[in-house]
Amino acid sequence: MKRHEVLKIISGNIGKNDLIFSTTGMISRELFAVGDRPQNFYLLGSMGLTAPVALGLAMVKNKRKVIAIEGDGSMLLNLAVIPLTAVLKNKNFLLVVLDNEVYGSTGGQPTISSAVSLEKIAQATGFRNIKRAKTKKSFEEFLKQLLKTPGPSFLLAKVEKFQLEKIPRISLGPEAIKNRFKKAL
Repeated sequence: MKRHEVLKIISGNIGKNDLIFSTTGMISRELFAVGDRPQNFYLLGSMGLTAPVALGLAMVKNKRKVIAIEGDGSMLLNLAVIPLTAVLKNKNFLLVVLDNEVYGSTGGQPTISSAVSLEKIAQATGFRNIKRAKTKKSFEEFLKQLLKTPGPSFLLAKVEKFQLEKIPRISLGPEAIKNRFKKAL
């Protein structure tokens, strides 16, 4: 699977009021290109912080589905959020990890996700629902299921190292992203 294809699937299956937080770098840039909306919060320059920020909002906006989209490198940078999420048991929280086994935004250096199972960490800490997708079809099937199921949920998608060519930068600055997201709340 290509990462932008997974992001298109997410964009095409979320509810109007669902909130998305996406990690720094190419994941946010590709999400912006394939499915920008005011309910998306792009965490620019905040590697390792997407899931904690999203989890914080899930705690106070517990009537809305909150989806955190992380890369494997960003997720590995802040593994503490996995057991924290499991302990808090937010039913409205879905953590999606797009695993390409590299730090794609910083030059393609390998991560350790080929040797460390992030979904087994989620399972060991007590996530309610855990899925691993290797195809677009299975990803979409799992996503639809998890969007309807009380969480916390964890969905790992194995994606290629491929990136969209000439992907534009996000045309909104951090303050504009924050202001339009606040209006969407």
